[in-house]
Amino acid sequence: MTGKMIIEVWSDIMCPFCYIGKRNYEEAIKQFAHEDDVEIVWKSFQLDPSIEQDPDNPTNVYQYLAERKQMRYEQSVKMHEGVVEMAKAAGLEYNFDKAVVANSFDAHRVIQMAKTKGLGDAAEERFFYAYFTEGKDYGKESTLIELGKEIGLTETDVKKR
Repeated sequence: MTGKMIIEVWSDIMCPFCYIGKRNYEEAIKQFAHEDDVEIVWKSFQLDPSIEQDPDNPTNVYQYLAERKQMRYEQSVKMHEGVVEMAKAAGLEYNFDKAVVANSFDAHRVIQMAKTKGLGDAAEERFFYAYFTEGKDYGKESTLIELGKEIGLTETDVKKR
C-alpha cells in the first residue's frame, strides 16, 4: 500500500452504538494485514445539541429516553437491556443507570483539542469509558479537566475555547 487509508468516524460520546462500533472495529483491524496503513479520524457529532443540563438534578440515560420518547421509566430500562448485552459481547460494561446525560459540546471540544496533539483515539476511548462505565458527568468542567489530564492534556488545553 502507498499512503494511509483514512477512516472517518462521526460519533457522539453518548452514543452507545458508537462505542460498541469502536471496539468491534479495533478487534477487526487487528486481523488486517495492513493494520499500520489504516488511520481512524474522529469527527464530532452531537446526537442532541438541545440538551440542557441541570447540575442539581442530573438525568441518567433511562430517565432521558423515557422523557424524550414519553414512555415509562421501566420501558426505557427494558429497551436498553439489548444494548447492554451488545456492549458485553464487545467486551464493554455499560451502566446506563449511572451515565449522566449532558450536552456533549464541550466534551467534543476537548476531544478535538486532543486530536491536535495526537491524542484523538485516547480521548475518544477515555470519554466513552467515563460516560458508559463510570458515569462521569462531562457536563462539568472539572470532569473535562480530569479526563483531559488523564490522556495527556493540560488544564490550560482543556479550558481553551
